[in-house]
Amino acid sequence: MNTERRSVLRHTAGAAALGLLAAAGVLRPGLALAAAPERAPFAATTLSAALQALGAGNAQTSGEILIGAPDVAENGASVPLDIISRLPGTRRLAVLVDDNPQPLAMQLEFAPGVQARFHGRIKMGRSSTVRVLAEADGRSWLASRAVQVTVGGCGA
Repeated sequence: MNTERRSVLRHTAGAAALGLLAAAGVLRPGLALAAAPERAPFAATTLSAALQALGAGNAQTSGEILIGAPDVAENGASVPLDIISRLPGTRRLAVLVDDNPQPLAMQLEFAPGVQARFHGRIKMGRSSTVRVLAEADGRSWLASRAVQVTVGGCGA
């Protein structure tokens, strides 16, 4: 017996049944969208303007925000970044690159009780300081790290 044929028939029948239920209005697909970003912080063209738009003009430095980034990144279009906030109650992390055309690279929000961690890549136009802003218990904290870029990645 051909098990592949049976598997295809079984999956097709299941998909058809779900399609009929959805068409009849019994099943309604939920809407899952990312939250609309605040435009002002992303539109800022200077570091101080971005910090003000984020409501963190009086942020203090903290050793509880760990930034893992290479000292020298070969390609600014893809700079690896690891962030861990050990501040209790961290609700938001924002990554800012001082010398990018728009300093705010990204912003992440965390649910209560979740450890604030990020692992990914960012773009850097040239060698600069990478800053991480953490909001915890209503206060703003900053940490920074210098990263040298050999090939710029912002196209500027």
